[in-house]
Amino acid sequence: MKLKGKTALITGGSRGIGSVVAEAFLREGSRVFLVANGEEELSNTIERFSKEYPSVDGAVCDVSNEAEVEQVVQKAIEKMGTIDILINAAGIYGPIGSALEVDSAHWRKTYEVNVFGTLYMIRNVGKHMKERKSGKIVTFSGGGDGPFPNFSAYNSSKVAIVRLTETLAEEFEPFGIEINAIAPGAVNTKFLDEAIAAGEEKVGKGRYQRFLRQKEEGGTPPEKTGEICVYLASSASDGLSGKFLSVVWDAWREWDAEQIREIMSSSALTLRRVDPFRKD
Repeated sequence: MKLKGKTALITGGSRGIGSVVAEAFLREGSRVFLVANGEEELSNTIERFSKEYPSVDGAVCDVSNEAEVEQVVQKAIEKMGTIDILINAAGIYGPIGSALEVDSAHWRKTYEVNVFGTLYMIRNVGKHMKERKSGKIVTFSGGGDGPFPNFSAYNSSKVAIVRLTETLAEEFEPFGIEINAIAPGAVNTKFLDEAIAAGEEKVGKGRYQRFLRQKEEGGTPPEKTGEICVYLASSASDGLSGKFLSVVWDAWREWDAEQIREIMSSSALTLRRVDPFRKD
């Protein structure tokens, strides 16, 4: 029971990766407060979890609305007593197609949900964690690696999350709050269905065929994201902060305290650029 006695607030918790993370936390003994923007889906998820785990609750909230975020965080604290862990799983794909042609308002909305929604949650939960001098926060970067043509809003917003995470780690260090970003990999979620539904012309022929193969083959199991979130929320990751972890590629299961100290003393797992011609 790696999270026994802890309370986690999980955004985007009613479906997809968020619900898988929530279930992993419940199995590890955590109390869970789910936040989602669909009332019916949220109610169904809470009802399903409640049959096995009594320590689950939740509320509807649009994370891109700061006033709603402030209210739901206060409600979570009142209901659960405290918030030890924040998992920012809420996000949208945004417009699909050439950056020269997609709707600007939809592009902007992607940032409002993915970036500002994450920031609003961190700001409001972070104030509570600062008072308690402890806390664990996980943010979500994208599942891809490198350029993601025809998904410019999504991809750029998710890179913004990584640099935000790096920056906040230093701001939060004096208060005992640790924050890390993760890349879940190519998970089969509603996002994949949206991309396939958009069609080959908007997505691009090569990527569209890869999406079809991913759909058929199953993609990266979302349970792996649940596992890494448990790790980052537990004492096993103490000392690790401001880093960007891949669910698929990084050997985080093998890291002990000494390896974490070594990682923290380097620029590993960050967005630092490397000069291929530098000699020192």
